[in-house]
Amino acid sequence: MSETSTDAAPSAQRAIPLCVDLDGTLVQSDTLHDSLLVLVRTRPTKLFPLIGKLFHGKAAFKAYLSSLVAPDIANLPYNRKLLLFLQAERARGREIYLATGADTRLAERVASHLGVFSGVLASEGVVNLTGNHKLNRLRDTLSESFSYIGNGSADLPLLLKAVEPMVANPSMRLRAKLRAKGIQPALEFDERASPITSLIKALRVHQWAKNLLIFLPLLLAHRFNAGDVFKTALAFLCFSFAASGTYVINDLFDIEADRRHHRKRLRPFAAGDLSVVTGAAIVVVVFTLALGGASFLPAASFGWILFYLATTLAYSFYLKRVPLVDVLVLSGLYTLRLLVGGGATGTPISQWLAGFSVFVFFSLALVKRFAELENLRSSASPLRNGRGYLLGDLEQLRSFGTASAYAAIVIFAIYISGHDVRALYHHPARLWLAVPLMILWLSRTWLLASRGELNEDPVVFAFTDRMSLLIGIAVAIIALLAL
Repeated sequence: MSETSTDAAPSAQRAIPLCVDLDGTLVQSDTLHDSLLVLVRTRPTKLFPLIGKLFHGKAAFKAYLSSLVAPDIANLPYNRKLLLFLQAERARGREIYLATGADTRLAERVASHLGVFSGVLASEGVVNLTGNHKLNRLRDTLSESFSYIGNGSADLPLLLKAVEPMVANPSMRLRAKLRAKGIQPALEFDERASPITSLIKALRVHQWAKNLLIFLPLLLAHRFNAGDVFKTALAFLCFSFAASGTYVINDLFDIEADRRHHRKRLRPFAAGDLSVVTGAAIVVVVFTLALGGASFLPAASFGWILFYLATTLAYSFYLKRVPLVDVLVLSGLYTLRLLVGGGATGTPISQWLAGFSVFVFFSLALVKRFAELENLRSSASPLRNGRGYLLGDLEQLRSFGTASAYAAIVIFAIYISGHDVRALYHHPARLWLAVPLMILWLSRTWLLASRGELNEDPVVFAFTDRMSLLIGIAVAIIALLAL
C-alpha cells in the first residue's frame, strides 16, 4: 500500500459499503484466463462448444466455462496488501462486497475461501457485470454511496461515482484517465513487480547459458574464422529466443502447479506480474525472431531448431509427465544444441562427442529431477508437480545418474587414448589431466544434489558456481597445453 496506512479510512466512511473488483485487483491475475488454461490442459475437447458460447455473449461464455473448470482458488495470486486492508476493515465491522465481472460461481468460491465479504455481485450468465452494468447493479443493490477498489479502465465509471475511490495495481491507462478527471485515489495497493524485471524472468535469460553449448562443435574443431563465429552466434541467438518461447508456454500451462510450489510461485505468470495475454504476445514475438533469424542459417541448423520447438512443445504438453522419458528428452535437447551449432557451420559431430554428450547430459537431466525430489523430501512437501516420480525412486535415479556420468568419463578416456585425437592435439596425453577434474565435477554435482543443495538446472549451476568455473578454466588450460 502506498502513502497511506489502513487506519487512514475515516470512521464515518467505514459505514459506507466497500466494493472490491476481483480480476487484476484482489487477484493479480485474470481468473477467466486462468480458467481457460485449466480447460486447455485438462479438457481440450470442450474448447469448440465453449467458443460457440461467445455468440451468446461474454456472460454466457463465462458461465459455461465456470461449469466446466475452475482455477485453484486457494493458490490464486492475491494482492496481499489489499487483502490485509480488507481483513482489517471487516474486523471493524464494515460491509465489504465482491463486485466482479467474473461468473458468480467462481466469485462465490473466492468469497467463501477468503471469508471477508458480506455479499457477492457477479455475472450470472446474461449480463456481463463490468463498467456501467456493475455501477447500476451496485446502486440497485446497495445505495448511491459506496467505496470502490478497481484496477482498469472498465472500473472508471465506478471510481468516478465512488465516495472513496481506491486502486490496486492500476493500469497506466486508468491512471491517465483518473488524472484527466482530477481524481486522486484515496488509497493505492501496488504489489506487482517491475514489467521489465518480470519480462527478463519470464524469458529466463539466465538459462541462455545452456545454449553456449552451440559453440562447442566449433571450438572442438578448432575453427575460429569470423564467418563461422558469426553463424554460430546467430544460431545461439535464434535458439535462445526459441527456448525462451517454450519456457513461457511451459510456465503458462504449469501455472497452477507453480502456484503450489514454494519457489516457482514467484514466477511472473504464477504471481500475476505478467498476464496470460502478455505471455501469448511474448511467444509470438520471440518465435518470430527465432525463425526469422534462423532462415538465414543453413538448412540443417534451421531444421534442428524446428525439431527443438516440436520436441519441447511435446515435452510441455505430455512427455514431462512420463518417468524416464522426460529425462531422456531433456538430455536429447542438450545434445540437440550441439547439432544446431554443428549445422550452422557445417561442422560434423564426431561419434566421440555424440557418445560423451548422450551420457553426460542424461546424467545431468537425472540430477535435476533427483534434486527436485530430494528438496521435496527435505521440506516434507507433497508431490504435486505431476512428473510421475515417487520419493521412493530417489535411490534408483541416483544409480542411473551416477552410472551415466562415469560412462561419459570412460568414453572421454577412450577418446584421448585413440588415434582420432592426434588429428587435433599434438600432446593428447596431457588431456588425461582433465579426467580427474571431470570426475570431481560430476561427483560433486551429485553430492550437492544428495544434500539438497542443488536448486537449479545443473548446466546453469556450472556457469554460476565458483568451483565449477575454476574446474572449467583448468580444463580449458589443459586443452590449450595439449594443442
